[in-house]
Amino acid sequence: MSNFAQLKKSNDNLSRLLGEVEKVNSPQQSNNSNNDDRFWRPELDKSGNGYAVIRFLPESDGEELPWVRLFNHGFQGPTGKWYIENSLTTLNEKDPVAEYNSVLWNSGTEANKDIARKQKRRLSYIANVLVVSDPKHPENEGQVKLFKFGKKIFDKIMDQMKPSFEDETPINPFDPWKGTNFKLKIRKVEGFTNYDKSEFDSVSGLFEGDDSKIEALWKTQYKLQDFLAPSNFKSYDELKAKLDLVLNASADVPSYTPSAPVKQQTVEETVPWVAEEKSTPQVAKTETSTADDEDDEAMSYFSKLASED
Repeated sequence: MSNFAQLKKSNDNLSRLLGEVEKVNSPQQSNNSNNDDRFWRPELDKSGNGYAVIRFLPESDGEELPWVRLFNHGFQGPTGKWYIENSLTTLNEKDPVAEYNSVLWNSGTEANKDIARKQKRRLSYIANVLVVSDPKHPENEGQVKLFKFGKKIFDKIMDQMKPSFEDETPINPFDPWKGTNFKLKIRKVEGFTNYDKSEFDSVSGLFEGDDSKIEALWKTQYKLQDFLAPSNFKSYDELKAKLDLVLNASADVPSYTPSAPVKQQTVEETVPWVAEEKSTPQVAKTETSTADDEDDEAMSYFSKLASED
């Protein structure tokens, strides 16, 4: 049996996907996509609004999930230097910022908790999508692209797979045969990018269920596990050295020593509101910053600043 035939035979894998979500959400980044032409994002108008229609695609050949989950940190230290790095917690490994945030949070002072909040890790997901409609750039339509998004959109996916009400039927949005298109609606609300109006359409088969067209498209998908390759992450010691440089051993906050027996417990795991990823990443006061971790434009700019240090 071909890999594609196996995909169709086992396409009713909603329970497995939900099981994998439970795994990654249990207590236990991100890559810069702005200069990678494999990634797609809608162009916004002058008011900060945008609209497009995409279709989330199934897991690629040889992969188990149709998405990867990534964490990174982005903040400016008291030295004025920037820390913009992928977090090793993505790989379920020790990360110096996660450990240091625990030290700050457990210090018991509100000032240190505020610092931990500003340094919290940022959550993002990457998935393969088919661009169905892109009014600003119709040349993208019909192409397979990588789409990077945050918890707000992932929650909408979960609402489809695991609806809150008994009269709603679970739907796997990644299913080419029994999935659904996603209408991405972006607005500017109180100066911040907002995705609340985004919604899934009614159930429809991709290419009206034509297996040959679906298989041809499936073969063009990108490998998502590549984003979890060790080459995309610095070692613990490299990250610790960068963190020390950015913090410059500030005397105003508890010091962090690598040899200290710090329990591997992140502030995201100990404080519910952090896990919800609802607060604004306080990396700097700038007009390009948004309240949603799904917008990486500000972080891309700060990353350039950090590379110049």
